[in-house]
Amino acid sequence: MLQLTQLSLIQFRNYETTTVAFSEPIVAICGLNGTGKTNLLDAIYYLGFSKSYFGRTDAQNVQHGKQGMRISGTYQKLNEVLDVSFILRENNKKELNISGIPIKKLSEHIGQFPCVMIAPDDIGLITGGSEERRELIDSILSQTNKNYLEQLIAYNKILQQRNSLLKQMAESPGIGNDLLEVYNEQLTQTGQFIFTCRQAFLLVFLPQVGANYHQIAGKEEDLQLSYESPLLQKSFSAILKDNLSRDLALQRTSSGVHRDDIGVFLNDCPFKSEASQGQRKSLLFAIKLAEWEYLRNSIGTPPILLLDDVFEKLDENRMAQLLTTVSREPFGQVFITDTHAERIREKLESTNRPYQLIQL
Repeated sequence: MLQLTQLSLIQFRNYETTTVAFSEPIVAICGLNGTGKTNLLDAIYYLGFSKSYFGRTDAQNVQHGKQGMRISGTYQKLNEVLDVSFILRENNKKELNISGIPIKKLSEHIGQFPCVMIAPDDIGLITGGSEERRELIDSILSQTNKNYLEQLIAYNKILQQRNSLLKQMAESPGIGNDLLEVYNEQLTQTGQFIFTCRQAFLLVFLPQVGANYHQIAGKEEDLQLSYESPLLQKSFSAILKDNLSRDLALQRTSSGVHRDDIGVFLNDCPFKSEASQGQRKSLLFAIKLAEWEYLRNSIGTPPILLLDDVFEKLDENRMAQLLTTVSREPFGQVFITDTHAERIREKLESTNRPYQLIQL
């Protein structure tokens, strides 16, 4: 069991100095928009990932007019009490510590304090481009497979180097062929590893997404989910060889695992063009709950679940179904933000589980 018992913030977003204690497995944080509900959840995410969930830079999270910030959390993990702190110094240097011990490599920390966030903008997972779905896959695998994160970092670095070389070769034909062969070999090795991991992961993950979707939707629908990758058709080395002329013309690597996606179809039509708003939200929650389940099964610890204003645009049935699902015993600690204290109190009372209500 993983439980956050205390969170302290210094110069983070709209918090100059604050400390909040958490005593129950379900924590509801209520307040009007702009009071800092989402910032509390993002601070918890920071402690697990050393970055903001919302893509903001560290400097953008420092309170306006100040320099540096600090986020600290006290966790109960199995029989241990662990203190985690993220510090951004005035010179923008980042520090991450667990009970006073500095963490030098992020890959050593990812997965130690897992959490899953669901926020309104996550609908981009359904309606947006392939990059958002790849980032989800990478985030999950980086928490459960240390080699994956290292190989992904290496792949992106080699990809950047190869793209720079392609620009030089397009401007000066005949140079760089030997170096290109080296990059091709390195890209093939790391890319094949990434492909193999993603394929094995999605073989487990996608059926769970489908099962969750049907449960949340309350009925069977013809939902089809699949892994889409150019490596399903041919080897990476063959892809690079076949696409060389195209890559030189475009001055970038046009195909590879950096183009992978999850195919989502409803009644044989693209989901994002066919589905209703309710169906889109059902799929989003299905994906996120599958993420939670995969992390729990892989790490052995239920991740902390962060639900940010997810009830604002849900109908009563979907809201009740989601809250009932995340309030069950297998789920660990759950943080929920809402603008209506009475609404969330009424819903939480019906779950018969202990909860804490914090009003900002």
